Order: sequence, then structure tokens, then C-alpha cells
Amino acid sequence: MRFHKIINDPVYGFITIDDELIAQIIAHPFYQRLRRINQMALAHLVYPGAIHSRMHHSLGAYHLMRSALLELIGKGVEISEEEQQAAKIAILLHDIGHGPFSHALENVIAEGMHHEDLSLLLIQELNKQFEGKLQMALDIFTNKYHKKYLQQLISGQLDVDRMDYLTRDSFFTGVNEGVIGYDRIIKMLTVHHGELMVEEKGIYSIEKFLVARRLMYWQVYLHKTVLCAEQMLQRIIKRAKYIHATCSEPLFTLMNQPVEKISLKQFCNIDDYDVMMAIKNWCHHEDKVLAVLCNGIINRTLLKIKYFSSPITESLLEEKRIEAEQKLNLSKEEAEWLVFSGLASSSTYNFENENIKILFKNGEVKDITEVDNALINENIRGIVKKYYICYPR
Repeated sequence: MRFHKIINDPVYGFITIDDELIAQIIAHPFYQRLRRINQMALAHLVYPGAIHSRMHHSLGAYHLMRSALLELIGKGVEISEEEQQAAKIAILLHDIGHGPFSHALENVIAEGMHHEDLSLLLIQELNKQFEGKLQMALDIFTNKYHKKYLQQLISGQLDVDRMDYLTRDSFFTGVNEGVIGYDRIIKMLTVHHGELMVEEKGIYSIEKFLVARRLMYWQVYLHKTVLCAEQMLQRIIKRAKYIHATCSEPLFTLMNQPVEKISLKQFCNIDDYDVMMAIKNWCHHEDKVLAVLCNGIINRTLLKIKYFSSPITESLLEEKRIEAEQKLNLSKEEAEWLVFSGLASSSTYNFENENIKILFKNGEVKDITEVDNALINENIRGIVKKYYICYPR
């Protein structure tokens, strides 16, 4: 009997697992660890429903990959069963290297450790454990496989990764502005000269996709309160490392050991729970800065944050530092941990690096920005920047 299993997903309904190797990968401890890593870090402090995990997202991206492959095959694109399996494995494992709190603590807990590099190392290790059965998936993941469109489905401007996280994040946050027509986009996908493109009929769905992405960034991912909470989280880890605060052994080792000495097993031994346990314990730490930051996350008494259209002046920073010193009885050095500024930026469409190609019925190919009456056009070129300052209330 052919292997068949279903997983009930709140966004798509039933997700089908019809490959025993894929089921074994999902059951592996490396993959199961993704259950314990929040997809949206601390966004739930603003949107209480945003508590879905990296595993949710990974399975959702797998489901969309499966749908996209079936659609392309239905249009006459030759994709063997082995290639289908490899593409599905590659997308299933594309984010397996994320550490605790995903992007919020990227390169913070262990400096020099980036999730893309770790994902590659973990896929290589899994390939060894599964006796080379993941080699084609590895080739697709690293863009070494000759069918470019398979890699574009995993990491491109219209990949199933983005389609799922926009759909899923808007669902769990309740932000309707992020809703995209993922099903129609998949129906409009095609392959032309070996590259992934969108049929002419899908132009409006693509424009909606790009606008939704822009709105989600400013309304959710770069929401000022979310940004403030994640900056506080980063400063908690940096302060703990600075004063050598004690915590559970796996996390302490990762924070205080040179990156080249950290093993994959040590990395995979920590998740969001380890960090949250440490933060709860540090709420009572004798170091005032660490205690203030940790209580702020646990009790949602966050720093005040304000966005500005121009860089924060040194005089404003100094004013807020002095206020923090007096209000919390801090030294100047301590106050600088609680009063800081930064820059948040995002673009709707990167005209240099992003290329979503539209295939017209007459065989002509145009970038989405070049179609007649394009909504995504030169008028929105450039990056939107917002400067911020954080300080104690």
C-alpha cells in the first residue's frame, strides 16, 4: 500500500504526506525542534494570535510546493518523481537552521551563526544520516541543480516560502491587509526557457502580493511595538553575555563559546523555551539593566518607542539618557542600554535584485514593473526608512 498521511492545518485544511522519506524527515529531532521556535518571535505581544511555530510555516510551504509542482506538471513541465520529492524536501528544510526566536536573535546568541548557513549544515548532516537520499534536495537548495525553476520556487521573488508566511502570518495576526491570492498565483505559474514565470492573467494577483507584503512589513513585522520588543530581546542576550549572567547549560555554552567550537548538536539543543526560562530567572537578577529588560518582556512593560522621518539627534538621545539615569537610578553606562536609536527599512519591490517575469500570450516576457499601467512602477522605487528611539517610560 502506498504511504499516505494527512496533517490538519488551520490555514489550508489537510496537508498530504505521501512519501515515506519525507515522513521520516518530519519525525527527525532536527525537524521536530521547529515546533519549539516561534515563527514571529515577539509579535504576539501586539497580535496575541501570532503564536504559530516554524514547523507550521515549514509544513505550509511544503503544501504550496506540492501544489505548485502538480500545477506545472499539468501544464506539461517535465518533473520526475525524484525531482518532486527533492523539491519538497528542500522547502521542508529551508528554515531548519533558525535559532530561538528566529530573526529576532539572528547572529545574537551565537555571533557569526546565520540561519542560512546552519540550514545548509543541517541538511548536509541529514543527508549523511539518510545515506545520501537528500543529495538532489541539497543540490536544489544550493542552486546547483540544472533546473533553475525548482530553486526559484524555494528562494525567489515569488517563492512558496513567501506565499506561505504572508498567508499564515496574516491569518494568525488577523491582519487582513496581508491576505494574498496564493491559490491563483500558483495556478498562474509557468516555466519558460527554464525559468519560473507568471502567466499574463496573473498580473493583478502578483501586484496584490507585492502590496500585501509591503503592508505586512509596516503593520506587523516592523510595527513599532514589535520592533521595540525584539530590540529589548536582543539587548537582554547581549547584556547577559556582557555580565556573564548564569543560565541553563545549553544556552550558556552557546552564548559564551566561540562559534567555531559550537556543534550542530549543541545548537539544536536550544529553542525558545531555553531563552524564556533564562529571561524569567533574570527578572530577579541583581543587574538593574538585565532585570528591567527581562521584566519588560515577561510583563509586557516595554520601553517607549517613537518613529521619526529623520535620524535621531544626539541631543534627544542625551536628554532621554539623563531622564533614565534619574528615574531608575542608573549610571550613564547602564542608561545607554535602555536608551538607543536605530533604523527600520523596507521596500515594496527591489528594482535591482527582484525580477518577477510575466509571460504574455504572444511569447513576450516583461518584468512586472514594465506591464501597461503597472501598479508596481518607478514611482515606488527606493526604500522606505523610519528612524526610531527607544527609552524607559
